[in-house]
Amino acid sequence: MTELRNVEADLSRFRARVLVAGIAVVVCFLLVLSRLVYLQVVRHDDLLEQAESNRTAIVPVVPNRGLILDRNGIVLASNYSAYTLEVTPSKVTDLEQTIDALSQVVEISQRDRRRFKKLREESKSFESLPLRTRLSDEEVAKFAGQHYRFPGVEIKARLFRSYPYGELASHVIGYIGRINQAEKEKLDDSDDAANYRGTDYIGKLGVEQSFEAQLHGITGVDSMETSAGGRAMRRLASNPATPGNTVKLALDIKLQHMVEELFGERRGALVALDPKTGEILAFVSKPTFDPNLFVEGIDQESWQALNESIDKPLLNRALRGTYPPGSTYKPFMALAALETGKRTPEQTIFDPGYFMFGGHRFRDDKEGGHGNVDMYHSIVASCDTYYYMLANDLGVDTIHDQLQRFGFGELTGIDIFGEVRGLLPSTAWKRKAYKKPEQQKWYAGETISLGIGQGYNNFTMLQLASAVGTLANNGVKMKPHLVKEVMDIITHAPTTTEHESVGEVIAKAANIAVIKHAMVGVNLEGTSSASFRGAPYTSGGKTGTAQVVQIKANEKYVASKMEERFRDHALFTAFAPAEDPKIALAIIVENAGFGAKYSAPIARRVIDYWLLNQYPSLEDIEAVKKGMAPAPIGKPRTVAELPWPPGAPVAPVAPVAPASAASAPAKTASVASPGR
Repeated sequence: MTELRNVEADLSRFRARVLVAGIAVVVCFLLVLSRLVYLQVVRHDDLLEQAESNRTAIVPVVPNRGLILDRNGIVLASNYSAYTLEVTPSKVTDLEQTIDALSQVVEISQRDRRRFKKLREESKSFESLPLRTRLSDEEVAKFAGQHYRFPGVEIKARLFRSYPYGELASHVIGYIGRINQAEKEKLDDSDDAANYRGTDYIGKLGVEQSFEAQLHGITGVDSMETSAGGRAMRRLASNPATPGNTVKLALDIKLQHMVEELFGERRGALVALDPKTGEILAFVSKPTFDPNLFVEGIDQESWQALNESIDKPLLNRALRGTYPPGSTYKPFMALAALETGKRTPEQTIFDPGYFMFGGHRFRDDKEGGHGNVDMYHSIVASCDTYYYMLANDLGVDTIHDQLQRFGFGELTGIDIFGEVRGLLPSTAWKRKAYKKPEQQKWYAGETISLGIGQGYNNFTMLQLASAVGTLANNGVKMKPHLVKEVMDIITHAPTTTEHESVGEVIAKAANIAVIKHAMVGVNLEGTSSASFRGAPYTSGGKTGTAQVVQIKANEKYVASKMEERFRDHALFTAFAPAEDPKIALAIIVENAGFGAKYSAPIARRVIDYWLLNQYPSLEDIEAVKKGMAPAPIGKPRTVAELPWPPGAPVAPVAPVAPASAASAPAKTASVASPGR
């Protein structure tokens, strides 16, 4: 029996299905339309920015670092551009094999490999690291032809820092080095993070570090159109970088060079400054180091040589080296006695050659003693016994309070980082410094040696020079500074460092006059008179000898029988001209012995340079190095005659006219034997 279809029902189902399908199509169309509206209207700006971002790349433009000049405009730090061969370790499968293959294309030394290894240890694997620097055009061309063989390796053009005088004044100038992780984190948290995009280097020491903000400049940006593969096609827009500002120092680099020459291979420090302004004229720390070693990333071998050297060339002795001041402390002790009324200038003591206290014999440097000694002769002859007695009468806390006013044991506030405080002892200091009760107690016998600048006393040459400058400036203390001015690279307008006085006048004018008169006597008839014989100006000074190791009461100090590094330090402080001081200084020659023999002669040449425009003869320099020329020998040169840069041939110079009567040598005094 044949079943008949219900046509009407089939048509009804068909219409329903068509309707559903139609509705589905309409809904899908509406969804597509709404999505299109959303993308084209709502998110138009955002997507346009993304598209533009995919088409373009923002490339940071690293600014030229600012120049560093000395006070006369001599360039101490500049820049040069060079090609570098760089490797990104994360993009290289076999690093050692790649470097071996690269060495067949361009020369790669063992030093390059060691430096690269050290950089890898300090950096992340995705950072591009220089393997070879300063490639020649020929080497660049050779690599370009082989570039396809070395994924993860590329040639870059970079700016490098140059220190044209190498080791000269390296502790002052400092150096730049690659930004380490700690510095990167600090930059990321600062407001200056964007300014260091694309920058791999930062100031690490000295002026380079302390004036980083002025020297770095402002990073620019280039907007580049890129291909789908990310290759730059053309520059769309450019916002150029602003170079760093020029930093001009108060330092005289020729004076600095002279002092470093006079030190020779000996260790030590010298700080010379203008007492009226606080400008630092020379800031010497010996031995020095070559900052150029750090520019490209120092290799492990060179780093170990510097870091493990017994001479500590990386230590800035002028800023961070602390020493007992020895007898250079005595003028300040004498001034403290006048200020507190413990002594008068005329009051005398009898010196038998020792001072007995608590059963201990404190010896004077002169056997048999100096006899009756007043304040003037205590400084001129450097009588220890006078100051043993004075220290006992003053007491440690009075000494602390009086000497602290001159900056001993205090930061000077110099404009480079890293200064240390030194140590000016007091009873309060000892209670904080030690844990055991018996160690916290101050014993009266500990005060005695403070009077001659020994005991716990430890100060930097910067502090000592600042104190002498304050004394020379009649008690007005000026804040020392290395930077004279910063010149804006755009406007060329200089911002000059203000000459800043620190506090009020430190002592009475009459008392300061007594001390300065005695220090003039030191250079005229005292322990340093041999060095200042014939000087056409009047100067003040004080010699000093600081013990490195303690000598037992029944033993005698014999330098020749001691290991060189255990011998006494030689110190000297000075200012000139005495009537209107334009320079004050402090110097230490480590383990050299008498200040009169080794330190005062260098000070004499520094003052001659600054006041008379004189540079020592070659024979004089060699004699000073050996401690064999107290006063200058040979014919001094003018500063203009000095071959510059160092090592350049000497240019012929017209004969110098005879000195006028005004510059004739001052009266000379009898020569005292080298002493403290």
